[in-house]
Amino acid sequence: MESVAGLSTQPMNTENEAVVQTWELSKFYRTGFWLNQQILSLKNCNLTIYPGETFGLLGQNGAGKTTLLKTLLGIVKPTSGRGVIFGRPLGDRAVKERIGYLPENAYFYDYLTGWECLEFTANLFQISAATREHRIIDLLDLVGLAKSSAKNKQLRQYSKGMLQRIGMAQALINDPELVLLDEPMSGLDPLGRYQMREIILSLKQQGKTIFFNSHILADVEKICDRVAILARGEIIAEGTIKEMIGTAETYHVKGQGGNVEVLKQWLKNLEFEDETWAGTLQGNTQDFLASLQLMEAKLISLSLSSASLEEFFVQELREKGLTVSQ
Repeated sequence: MESVAGLSTQPMNTENEAVVQTWELSKFYRTGFWLNQQILSLKNCNLTIYPGETFGLLGQNGAGKTTLLKTLLGIVKPTSGRGVIFGRPLGDRAVKERIGYLPENAYFYDYLTGWECLEFTANLFQISAATREHRIIDLLDLVGLAKSSAKNKQLRQYSKGMLQRIGMAQALINDPELVLLDEPMSGLDPLGRYQMREIILSLKQQGKTIFFNSHILADVEKICDRVAILARGEIIAEGTIKEMIGTAETYHVKGQGGNVEVLKQWLKNLEFEDETWAGTLQGNTQDFLASLQLMEAKLISLSLSSASLEEFFVQELREKGLTVSQ
């Protein structure tokens, strides 16, 4: 039995073992006229994804999310570090038939119909004609495309949402165990995003392992079991939604006047706009209100809410000294 970097090349995935795992995965791109400059895209990424898990990778545009996805697929070769999928080294051909992939900007042959596109993909996997037809019909039903439209309408006539759906169908044509999705909600209208979420949730119910990246935090919060935040190529936080944002409720406070230094002691994420300040209360509510009275500050509003993934995401980026922009 051959091995690569001390790892068996035989399938070694069991119910409790990771489907995807990386160790210190890094990627630098060389640029400049003499290729003497390096651009960091990934830095020492350690990642573990378990069977049946829906894992979300969060990050701003340019954070390295797509590079990490392509490195896992073997499309991009890492500069250093290593990883495995189903116990085999990244890029191993033996596991590719067990993987489904939807790129952010998938390229399709415009003059094929949706049905012909799926037939073409099925042929690449050497799926038999009988199985192929049933599977295409099932997938069209899953992604919400009519059979008649798929057979008669060329892809150049498809909307962005329809292309995303046919892209999802082609990613699932081989009935993969692991599904990798690159910004699956990008560019979709609210209805399209809802439909894509429902498709991912249906895959989750089937027990498939799903790994997708996104900068749309609300979608990730509704779908994922665990998430990781990628910033400047480095994973800066990882865990379940509950571990990240907790279960505690928080008070958002808005007011005017008072002593800035005292307010900083009571409020985190303190922001000012004209003569108004706002922040999240840390501490006892009654004591804070008494403090406002002593400062002769004016309370405009005090609202109770649960912490959100977006707030956690913004806070983590700010602590790393990063500009928050989408």
